[in-house]
Amino acid sequence: MNLESLLQYNPVLLALCATLFTWFVTALGSSMVFFFKTIKKTVLNSMLGFAAGVMIAASFWSLLNPAIEMSSKNGGTPWVPAVTGFLAGGLFLFLVDKILPHLHMGLSRDKAEGIETSWKRSVLLVLAITLHNIPEGLAVGVAFGALSSSSSAGAVAGAVALAIGIGLQNFPEGAAVSIPLRREGFSRLKAFHYGQLSGVVEPVAGVIGAYLVLVIEPLLPYALSFAAGAMIFVVIEELIPEAQTGEETDLSTVGAMVGFATMMLLDVALG
Repeated sequence: MNLESLLQYNPVLLALCATLFTWFVTALGSSMVFFFKTIKKTVLNSMLGFAAGVMIAASFWSLLNPAIEMSSKNGGTPWVPAVTGFLAGGLFLFLVDKILPHLHMGLSRDKAEGIETSWKRSVLLVLAITLHNIPEGLAVGVAFGALSSSSSAGAVAGAVALAIGIGLQNFPEGAAVSIPLRREGFSRLKAFHYGQLSGVVEPVAGVIGAYLVLVIEPLLPYALSFAAGAMIFVVIEELIPEAQTGEETDLSTVGAMVGFATMMLLDVALG
């Protein structure tokens, strides 16, 4: 199937298929827990750095830049949707981070963030991981929803490139979730289950994002920027700090550089 033939399908359906792919890659990464019981901190840092690099590159090349170009073509002030949507996306994740109960890896139960709750530690750990995946699914969904207003092969290729990039970083991210859960005392099957479960939110967010774009098409530049802001918030708030803990943190920096270059290559080459 070539890119042109994809244009005949509903953007929401395409968004669902793309985010099911990203969830599947998360599950593949989580399956590494069946082969490895532990993961070196340096390897984990590299994985988190790679994920951060991909998300930073995707935020600009696949989301902010198209939003600016789209606004300019429509005769509007190019920077208004980009800045407004970007800050709104960051604010949204900030509020979710303050409200949703969650717990980061390696921390004790009393270090849980969000509103107080009696939920189990395992549930709080999974919610922290799920928080990462909301903006990723939203970004892919919005990118495919944008095809309703830009039906060129280049636009399709850009959305596909974004899905591939998010999928690539989901593999190490899935492993970086399930293997530490195994170290926390979970069984391999339970660690895999929770690892892949964290990616289930991506198809949900993807479908919602694509549908909203179709319903409120004039807000597309804002929606693209919103997804970018949400992803950058996750990168700065969680991925980079976690990747910079421990010794030999240079590897996380290298991982981020490689991740950024990989996503940039995919977007420029395909889109």
